[in-house]
Amino acid sequence: MVYGYARVSTLGQSRDGNSLEDQVNALKEYGCQEIITEAFSGKTMDRPRFRELLERLTANDTLVVCKLDRFARTTIEGVQTVQDLFNKGIKVHILNMGLVEDTNVGRLILTIMLAFAEYERGMIVERTQMGKAIAKQNSSFREGRPKKYTKVQINHALSLLEEGLSYKEVSAITGISKSTIIRARRSSKC
Repeated sequence: MVYGYARVSTLGQSRDGNSLEDQVNALKEYGCQEIITEAFSGKTMDRPRFRELLERLTANDTLVVCKLDRFARTTIEGVQTVQDLFNKGIKVHILNMGLVEDTNVGRLILTIMLAFAEYERGMIVERTQMGKAIAKQNSSFREGRPKKYTKVQINHALSLLEEGLSYKEVSAITGISKSTIIRARRSSKC
């Protein structure tokens, strides 16, 4: 059987052809008979649906993923996972790389490509941290999400609470999230 695996870090991810829809379409086009999808950060190796899929695979099955970074984030994790699959007689196909062969050359190429994927991920983190450090030098820099509601809007929400409406009702009326209203109420009592 040919299984496809598609993963996004968040359900909103859609750049660089990594959207769940793009991946699923590519896997269908390849001919996958069953496609497993998951929205789970690649920072962690604990991807429940991927683990379940790995346990279901049997000899002569093929596991297909669109890109190597969807499969593994670290070289060690990727090499170990592929070796475990090879030991069970399972083929691995990375669409943007090709069929990974269970040969010395195939394992070498896989290891090199996994190392590059891990390196690129590290570079992204480093660039993000550098950009943040530069932004913090600006006196107007604020950590986190930008403030989105005016004082008038927050006061209106708080006055609705005072009138006896629930947080859920106030949130529905004002469009301000319950957690934002709770924080505003706490800070107004200080």
